[in-house]
Formats: sequence, structure tokens, C-alpha cells
Amino acid sequence: MRISQLEGRRVALWGWGREGRAAWRAIRAALPALPLTLFCNQAEAAEAAALGDPLLATRTVADAEALAGFEVVVKSPGISPYRPEAQAAAARGTVFLGGTALWFAGHPQARTVCVTGTKGKSTTTSLLAHLLRAGGHRTALAGNIGLPLLDVPEAAADGKAPEFWAIELSSYQTGDVAAGGVRPEVAVVLNLFPEHLDWHGSEQRYAEDKLALVTAARPRTAVLNAADPRLAALQLPDSRIVWFNRADGWHLRGDALYRGDAFVFDTAAVPLPGRHNRGNLCAVLAAIEALGVDAAPLAPAALDFRPLPHRLQWLGERDGIGWVNDSISTTPHASLAALDCHRGSRVAILLGGHDRGLDWTEFAARLGAGDEAPVAVVTMGGNGPRIHALLAPLAAQGRFTLEAASDLADAVMRARGLLGGQGVVLLSPGAPSFGAYRDYTERGRHFAALAGFDPDAISSIPGLGVV
Repeated sequence: MRISQLEGRRVALWGWGREGRAAWRAIRAALPALPLTLFCNQAEAAEAAALGDPLLATRTVADAEALAGFEVVVKSPGISPYRPEAQAAAARGTVFLGGTALWFAGHPQARTVCVTGTKGKSTTTSLLAHLLRAGGHRTALAGNIGLPLLDVPEAAADGKAPEFWAIELSSYQTGDVAAGGVRPEVAVVLNLFPEHLDWHGSEQRYAEDKLALVTAARPRTAVLNAADPRLAALQLPDSRIVWFNRADGWHLRGDALYRGDAFVFDTAAVPLPGRHNRGNLCAVLAAIEALGVDAAPLAPAALDFRPLPHRLQWLGERDGIGWVNDSISTTPHASLAALDCHRGSRVAILLGGHDRGLDWTEFAARLGAGDEAPVAVVTMGGNGPRIHALLAPLAAQGRFTLEAASDLADAVMRARGLLGGQGVVLLSPGAPSFGAYRDYTERGRHFAALAGFDPDAISSIPGLGVV
């Protein structure tokens, strides 16, 4: 459904976050006379009222009856379509879609590369845009990375439209691509681990929703990770599949990057923390080739890539202690990867946040059996007590020191003391920030401030928009 097709319909917005505001701007720009209703909380209703839009009404109760009064509800990604009130309204004919669906419907000719995966999708999408731009290709960088598609101008300041679109999609947005009715040119899936189970309702549905980018949206080319068992088993009759992390495609041998049997360059100096991130360079190069661009000459441009904030971000050193901000870590797998990146260092890791019911058993087993174990673990947040109880037997065996903190400030203080002036404090919570913070960015900024660094200086994402 295109924005123009909303004319004359009863339309509501549900959610007033970044994506909700972008949807209002786009709809109002295209349909200035269309009445809109916004479902939001009290504070957001006051913010929306301050816009001075006489055709924007606000309501603070989004129950099934209220939602069913609209033909179309443009919802923010964080609002699950599996909520009972949404399901009930949908059964009565209300169509729920997101801003991503509206954008795709309105851009049928755009050359898009959509990137998803449980972890690494922001870095991969940004690196994709970086390498395409290094090759002289005008590229838009947008989506879940921090700039809604509906907020991207159709052209840069010089009036030229993007040649390619590098688009990050969360599991909340992947279904919207198919809903937009336009096949992406290339879709990349990096990996699959359990996440966002509270939104999706089950691990199976999370995987189904995530994979909708390649199963329902039917990209012309699907770029898949051969090292992920679930992805390796996929069959996509409507798409050409290109594999990375496989010997006949782009893959790593140690730090050496290969295309099949051809050595390309040594990635050891690429500023991507962790082998898993350098492995995602293989996904980027495979996607570039899928666009018909010679990727090998562009690969060394990864040496100039600027890493994104809040993703294994080295903040600096204070009084002998290094500080690493991995606030985007929202799964136990991500926390294990962060520890692996700092293998051999004296690490105090901060774990915990919003409890979505994820299983930490494998995390505990790895700490008990391998050499990833840190010097100290400090738990915090809603699932902190559950993680603490799981790790307590290992702490009793002397594997590491274990302490519980009341909040992030307390956790930072405890970690600093436990290291005794030598080592690394690693914020890699393995859980979302909901409740204590608006999002992982706010949590990472607070961590930086507690460590003595300027939150503004460490937070910018380079290259968003059309460059």
C-alpha cells in the first residue's frame, strides 16, 4: 500500500517513536488534508499537540474496539502485531502495516540491499554503504540503524538520487518488506539466535518473522551465511542464493580474506572488533557482487571504516582501566562474542537488563568449560538475579568473582573496584534496556558518562542518509 492509497481512508498511527514521527511527516507531506489519529501515551500526546496539526487527534487507549475503528493502522516497529488487541482488530478488517511497507510500496524501482540478522546487522549495513561509496556509488544508508526510510530525502543536496539503498531491518520490520509488495534486489541474513521472544511470542515465530525477508519478500538474490545451520538448510525457490563463509565464496582463513581460492587481503588491521564482525565483511562483499559490482577492489576500503557506537566500542582508558561499550548486546550469544574479543584480558563484564526469558544456560556452560571466563561478573537489571543464580556455582568454584548491582551506576562502581586499577570494564549486558532506559543508545551514553567520557563524542553514527 502506497501513501497515496491512504487518501479517503480512516487512518491511525500507533506509536510516537522515531518511526511513528517519520510516518506522520511522510503522510502529512503527501496528504495534507487527511485526518489522522495517533495512539500514544500522555507525554507523547502533549508532544504531538505541540506540532499544531489541526487534523491530528490523539488517543491514549489503544484497545481492540478503538483500533477496529480504523481501516489502516500504521504502527511503530516496537508494537507487536501479535498483541491481543491488534489481533482482534485485524480479525475485524483493520490492516496493520509499518513505515517500511509504505516506503517499499512507493519505491518499486529502488535498488535495495536489505540486511538482517540477530547480531551484526548495523555494522554490516554501514560497512556495505561505506564500500559502495568507496567505489563511487551514491548510496543511501537507512532503516533500523537510526534513520527511518520515510525520513530519507529522495535525493542528496546536489539533486542526485541514490544508486543503491543499504537498509538495515530488525525482526520487527522484515515482514513489512513483503507487505510493501516489492521484491528487494538483494537480501542478506547474517545469523539467527533467539531474541525478542516477548514481541514474537516464541522462538519459532521469531525465526519465521526474521526469515520473512527471504521467504515472503522473495528477493532476487539472497545472501546467506553458510556457517549458520538454520540458514544453511533454507530452500528459496524464488531467489538465487549466494553463500558466504563457504570455501567457494567469500570467506576467511584466519585473518586472510579469500574469494574462493583467491587471496584478497589480510583483515587483521580492519577496525572491526571480533572475528564475527570481520566475517560479516564476507557478507558485504557477496552482496556487492550480487548487485553486479566488482567487490574485490573495494575490499581494502574496509581499512578506513569507522566502527559504530555502542558495538564493542573502545571508549578509552581511565586510571589503568579500559572501557568498552557494547550496549547493543541484547542476547547471551552477543555477550559471549564480546568476551571472546577480549580473551586474555582481565575483564569485568556487566550483565543484565530487561528480562525477556532468554536461556542463559549455554552462556554459563561456556564460562565453565572454556577460557572466556572473565575476572569478574556484575549482574544488574530485571534478569540480573536469574543470571546471578545461574552463575553462582561457577563463582563458588573460583572461576570468577560475582557481585550483584542495583543499577548501572552501581555496577560500574563495583567493576572498577574489582579490577583494582588493571583490566577492562565491558558493558555487554546480553539484555535490552527497557525499563531503565529508553533504548540501548541511552544506556551506552550513561555508561560512557559514568566511565568519564563525553556521551556526545562517542554516539554519532557516520554516513546516515544519502552520500
